[in-house]
Amino acid sequence: MSLDRALAPDPYDILPQVPTFTVTSADVTDGQPLDELYAHTSTGGKNLSPQLSWSGFPPETRGFVVTCFDPDAPTGSGFWHWVLVNLPVSVTALDRGVDPSPEGAFCVRNDYGDRAYGGAAPPPGDRVHRYVFAVHAIDVDALEVTPDASPAVVGFNLTFHTLARATLRATFQVRA
Repeated sequence: MSLDRALAPDPYDILPQVPTFTVTSADVTDGQPLDELYAHTSTGGKNLSPQLSWSGFPPETRGFVVTCFDPDAPTGSGFWHWVLVNLPVSVTALDRGVDPSPEGAFCVRNDYGDRAYGGAAPPPGDRVHRYVFAVHAIDVDALEVTPDASPAVVGFNLTFHTLARATLRATFQVRA
């Protein structure tokens, strides 16, 4: 079964534009397929969050939010894989498999229903999906959200507090 759909817009193309900075990873290469280590266990993966590090963010940055979103999920609203909220400005890197969250930060529920990273798991036979890993530099020490907030509520708050954003876009596909 192949689900032929047009590519969804990149989520950050439709939001207010902000400056960029640099995010790198020993585990994720921009534009390249994710290793199965970072795929969900339902696809045979290990469900580990990838290593990320970032630099060059604005000097007025007071904290960070890290997200992973699949705009190509056949849901009409994409699929949130990871929403790690309120990292202090002193944290500029995450190790592979970072869950639970470091330094008092927390994850809101992803679209699997877990408060953690949830790996790539597009439907078998579907086209290649994009996974947008984003680090958002924010102008407050912490977003005023709780662990019970939805990813959409976090995103709404990010729209008003993001100073700059760094992204890596990886892909993943499960063959039929």
